[in-house]
Amino acid sequence: MKKVNIYFNRWFSVAYHYMNFIRNNEDGVPVKIFATHPDIHHMSLQGADVAGTEPALTEIEYVQFCVDFCRRNEIDIFIPRLHMLDIALHAAMFDAIGTKVLVCRDLDLLKTIMDKGKFYESVKETGIMTIPDYHVVSTAEQFKEAYHDLVAKGHHVCFKPTETEGGLGFRIIDNTRSPLQELFGHVTPLISFDEAYRILGSEPTFPELMVMELLEGYEYSIDCLSDENGRLLAAVPRRKAGGRLRLMEHIPELEEIASRVAEVYKIPFNFNIQMKYSGGIPKLLEINPRMSGGLHISCLSGINFPYLAVKSALGGEVQPAEFGDNVLASHVEQPLIMKINGESVIPDPVN
Repeated sequence: MKKVNIYFNRWFSVAYHYMNFIRNNEDGVPVKIFATHPDIHHMSLQGADVAGTEPALTEIEYVQFCVDFCRRNEIDIFIPRLHMLDIALHAAMFDAIGTKVLVCRDLDLLKTIMDKGKFYESVKETGIMTIPDYHVVSTAEQFKEAYHDLVAKGHHVCFKPTETEGGLGFRIIDNTRSPLQELFGHVTPLISFDEAYRILGSEPTFPELMVMELLEGYEYSIDCLSDENGRLLAAVPRRKAGGRLRLMEHIPELEEIASRVAEVYKIPFNFNIQMKYSGGIPKLLEINPRMSGGLHISCLSGINFPYLAVKSALGGEVQPAEFGDNVLASHVEQPLIMKINGESVIPDPVN
């Protein structure tokens, strides 16, 4: 059986686990995994068979780097994270060399999903799930008006950039905090309204922020798998359960939300829906059109999300999958030798 060559460009450290789930697939399909990152010692590269260093490029120059890499290494499947939109814009360049890219090709949808403000407007129009009360602002005065409006509605308030990843830029407004006490404690996302207003007011305008109600119930990540046409094949709701514990559990209303999202937006391959409860109601935080940072935990439900996406992209038949009982999981660190006497142990250098 011919090996399938799979390429990950700059990913998070957890891609190490995605690579191993693909490698240890249930069908016994042999794979050779390639990966690039600006830091040759990055943990994501340690799951690859062949690793390389990425140049500092953007837009079409970066896309051309990826195309050249795929051509040179006869890549069958490309799983992008960095510069996903630019890669989707030029997906035809990969088609021309026979590389299948695991990316949403609906460019309008992809642009909308990656801008949280625009996506909230889209969800509001469809009515398929509940969104938090929010405002999109780009000046200090707009920020002030949004804050007072949300407080008047009885909300605690938080804000974050409309275009961001993970928790970057997320802040909670807390006017009771003690800066001196915080100076001697852990770094927190807390900030007072006055401090935020002063900082934002230092410039005439700033990149768009979403000022929104703070949701204080359980937060769920719903890891989803669809085929190339957006037909939902699997959905696993996962939440933090204290410390390092993670609970994958059947929540019918969240599974129904996943079905509605797939039906309306038809996002292909792996994607993730983040919801958080408030007053017993699950409200949307965001959707990531890629594998989530915790997907390797959801795979412990028995569904091999990364491999099944690859299998689907290669034209294999993937049946809808459901996990059985609820699963409580955790993780521990694992020591890993990367060099002996200055010689790299894994992976091989890229050619």
